[in-house]
Amino acid sequence: MPTTSDTPQYIVTISKADLALLPPAEYHGRIHVIDSIDKIDDAVAALKASDIIGFDTETRPSFKKGQTYQVALLQLSTREECFLFRLNMIGLPQSVKDILEDESKLKIGVSLHDDFHNLHRIYTLAPQGFVDLQPFVKQFKIADNSLSRIYAIIFGRRISKGQRLTNWEAKQLTHSQQTYAAFDALSCIEIYEALTSGAFVPEESAYYQPLTPDISNC
Repeated sequence: MPTTSDTPQYIVTISKADLALLPPAEYHGRIHVIDSIDKIDDAVAALKASDIIGFDTETRPSFKKGQTYQVALLQLSTREECFLFRLNMIGLPQSVKDILEDESKLKIGVSLHDDFHNLHRIYTLAPQGFVDLQPFVKQFKIADNSLSRIYAIIFGRRISKGQRLTNWEAKQLTHSQQTYAAFDALSCIEIYEALTSGAFVPEESAYYQPLTPDISNC
């Protein structure tokens, strides 16, 4: 991306090689699997009490051409605990839908267009009150788009993606699946608060570098 200015332009981006060298991030919060109607009310009460919510979804991967699956899991996290709503078992409860549509409730996600597109295939939903980290981080000179790269740049730790292509419609979610899903939602909060608090300074990042034409998110 050429520039007409004589002043070097800088961005923050991490390479695949540097990402692989980072120590793994670990999830230490509480996790609640919401797989029956009787668990919904307590989960919703905790989410309503939080001033910020991390958001993500998971869908069973398809390995056959033309085969698709519906969203199986909705993750909503506070700073301390994450609630994994198994949509393939309980659907999208109205009380949870109300949270997603509440303009006054701050919710943070990444690549929200894809999540909303997939949810709209099965539910009538008008999401409000969301911040999408992909465009949000650009004001901090972060060029990368993926959650794992953004997290690595800010916190110097690597989110494992080993569970991404597992079966999210399984009868029981494994511990690894649960922690993976919960961390994806929590990390959205952590990233947002690190940026808005001023804790991250682009010019001080180890990954701050001159803008060159071949920078990519590969």
